[in-house]
Amino acid sequence: MAGWGARGLTIERGGRAAVADVTLTVEPGQIVAVVGGDGAGKTTLLRALAGAIAPTSGEVAAPALDRIGFMPTAAGVWRDLSVDENIAFVAAAHALSGEALRERRAALLAGAGLEHATDRLARNLSGGMRQKLAFSLAMLHRPELLILDEPSTGVDPVSRVDLWRMVSLAASQGAAVVMATTYLDEAERAHRVLVLDAGELLLEGTPADVLASVPGHVVESETPGDPARTWRRGRRYRVWSPEEPPQGSVRVADIEDAVVAAAIAKGA
Repeated sequence: MAGWGARGLTIERGGRAAVADVTLTVEPGQIVAVVGGDGAGKTTLLRALAGAIAPTSGEVAAPALDRIGFMPTAAGVWRDLSVDENIAFVAAAHALSGEALRERRAALLAGAGLEHATDRLARNLSGGMRQKLAFSLAMLHRPELLILDEPSTGVDPVSRVDLWRMVSLAASQGAAVVMATTYLDEAERAHRVLVLDAGELLLEGTPADVLASVPGHVVESETPGDPARTWRRGRRYRVWSPEEPPQGSVRVADIEDAVVAAAIAKGA
């Protein structure tokens, strides 16, 4: 396959397929967002790309492990080490030293807003600062493939903006980025989106492709409709219909509608 990713990937765990026949491709300079609810298979897919889980069937195409950067969910730092000690530890693992390390350290700390917190223990950082440190550690060795498992979940809005800026910069510098996210506005800014449900692929393509490929259409309503086809957004409701939208009408408003509607259509 061109680029990095997986083809026909199936991973069985506990007698069931945590990921079932999923294909994902990411090119250098691209960001692929993997979205889905709890148990969708996002983390399993990302860990397979990182070489931490062996596939039951299918294939994974990835660079050598030392050319992969991996940021796990709510982890990725050593809490009893300072910011500087975390960087030094990861740098030693990748044989980075001297001027190359000093330049890389300075650039990442400045980008993360951590240049004045280098002597603080990671456990004493705010959640957003800790996530930005974890991202910096994953990027320290300039990986070809950067794998991020919900990097912005649970952080404050400002840190989430900072993290997205750092992710975008990594892609612009040539990294192929695969990130699981619970924030669908982030998925809308990715090059491609992959939607999983119970380990199966629901939707895949550019954000525009995903919006266009949802079966049926979604309308907004002030009152709920069929409970099996209705969900609430803010003070109003969304109702999915299996019928094609009327001519000139929008199929779905955004990625959030697309994800929910596709899951409903799958079970209909």
